[in-house]
Formats: sequence, structure tokens, C-alpha cells
Amino acid sequence: MKTNPGRFFEDYRMGEVIAHAVPRTVSGGERALYHALYPARHALHSSDEFARACGLPAAPIDDLAAFHVVFGKTVPDISLNAVANLGYAEGRWLKPVYPGDTLRAESTVIGLKENSNGKSGVVWVGTRGINQHGETVLEYVRWVMVRKGDTSSPAPDPVIPKLAASVAPDGLVVPEGLDFSNYDFGLAGEPHRWGDYQVGETIDHVDGVTIEEAEHMLATRLWQNTAKVHFDATFREDGKRLIYGGHVISMARALSFNGLANAQMIVALNGGAHANPCFAGDTVKAWTEVLDKAETSAPGVGALRLRLVAAKGGEPFALRGEDGKYLPEVLLDLDYWALIPR
Repeated sequence: MKTNPGRFFEDYRMGEVIAHAVPRTVSGGERALYHALYPARHALHSSDEFARACGLPAAPIDDLAAFHVVFGKTVPDISLNAVANLGYAEGRWLKPVYPGDTLRAESTVIGLKENSNGKSGVVWVGTRGINQHGETVLEYVRWVMVRKGDTSSPAPDPVIPKLAASVAPDGLVVPEGLDFSNYDFGLAGEPHRWGDYQVGETIDHVDGVTIEEAEHMLATRLWQNTAKVHFDATFREDGKRLIYGGHVISMARALSFNGLANAQMIVALNGGAHANPCFAGDTVKAWTEVLDKAETSAPGVGALRLRLVAAKGGEPFALRGEDGKYLPEVLLDLDYWALIPR
């Protein structure tokens, strides 16, 4: 048989290293499509001249676009038969990605646990995105619930990796040369700097976007995400295509521009959960809570730890019910570090 049905839970082995197929060279077209799909307006990723004034050689590809390229490479080997992508941890952006760079991906299996129903299990992988020079540009851990192909196959010994609750401030990597000393707040779109944000502060980003089937399918194909739940309407009993979680992440990040226009670069992903499914027709709104602040050694550069929540309706700043579970309207709970001028 020459076709590939994808891996099932019983096909993974602890410590296995998976080199994912088909490297991808990114271009300015990647940026244009990303900005067409999302209302992305952060100046550092939009303008070569703005980026040069901040010490970089040119405007990098949006951090999440680079993440989506790497993530998409992993899907045929990790989540083609996934029930759901469950979470993220220990993510770090280590080098900016520029048009012309070629990215490939490699994952290591670091955890396995069969579910009690015997029909599926959870797989933890650590993934690296690697450029044409062999340099790791980003790394992260994610865990996925994957179907079993043969329910009679024996369960592996459970291994659940111990993951850090967050990336420590001293683990944040600031791009070489980044300098916000002469940052142009007028061109960036808002006056708010690092010192204007307080731990515990919440920001309602006000705007909303109704998710369209066509845009989601374009995004899924752009990032080459082949997970069946995203493009095959017969794969779910309800006959709906599940909106790709990366689409929701990027939409929420773009909406957060209103209130966080100067949070220019994402440098770490502390954790994340796709709390409830998103479908075409849902209207996504976003809010942010400031979790922490840190200084960096780069001139004029500070860091904010932010919780970004996307929801379809409901009141802003509502996250969990009295039972401790996510409210049904909450779609995304994302914890990340971003660089901002001081």
C-alpha cells in the first residue's frame, strides 16, 4: 500500500525522533496571506523600515506565521488521526524568520498515556523548527489525543512528562540587535509602553470577527494542516469541520492589537488550551490579562506575560464556571510572553 493512513496511538514509541517531510521556503507572500486572513497590524512585522529602525535587518515573518508553518509540517505524523489538540507548553522563539528562509520540523515523543476507554491515547511531543542553516528558530511541546487504529493493541507504560508552568524571564531570547530606544509610537499605533501595564490588569479588545468557512479552509491549506477534522466534513458525527486551532490563535492575537499594539514580538508560549470547539459562523472576541512583567538586557525592551482569551459570546473576563471548568463559550486560553518598548 502506497498511501499513508497516518499514525495511530499504538504507533508511537517513547524517545522516537520524527523528521517531518517537505521543508518550506517562506516568502513575502506568506506575510501577505497572513495579513489578509487576520487583521494583523503589528508594525515590526508589517514594515521593513520600522524593523530596521528597531535594529533588525528587515521585518520578520509574523511569529505565529512561523509557528504555523512548523506546526503544519508535524500534522501528517502527529495529528492526522487526532481527536483534538490538547495543549502547549515550553514554547520559545529563538531566531526571527525572514522571507527566503527555509523551515523544516523535527519532533521527539516525550510522553504516552492510553485513555481509560481504550480507544485513544495522549501523545506528548517536543517539536523544533529548523532553518536552512541548521539553527533552531522555535521549539515547543504539545500534546494530542490520538485514535487507536487497533483497540486490542496493548497499552504502553504511561509516561507523563513534567513540564514547566511557564518560561522563566531569563529563558526569553531577544532577537540579536533589537533596540527599542528610538521606538516610534506614532507609527506603531498606540502610546502604551511597558510601564503603562500592571500585573492583574485586564483589557477588553472590543472588536469581534465572525469566522468564515472559506477563510478557515484557506488557512488550513496555507499551513498545510492535513488533520482530517479540519477539512473533511464526514469525519465528525455532526458533519461540521472543526476550525483549526491556529486560526483561532492568530485571530485572537490580531484582535489584541487594540490595546496591545506595542506588544510587537511573541518570544515564548507558556501554555495554551483549545477549551471548546470553534465552527464557522462563530463570532470571536478577545480579552487579555497581564500576568507578569520582566526586564530584558536589550536596550529599551521589556517583556509582558499575557493571558489571551478568545470566546464566542459571553461577558469579557469570564473564563471558568463555579465547577472550575472552562465556560462553554471560551475557545482559547493562551499564555505567552511578548516584547514591548519600555
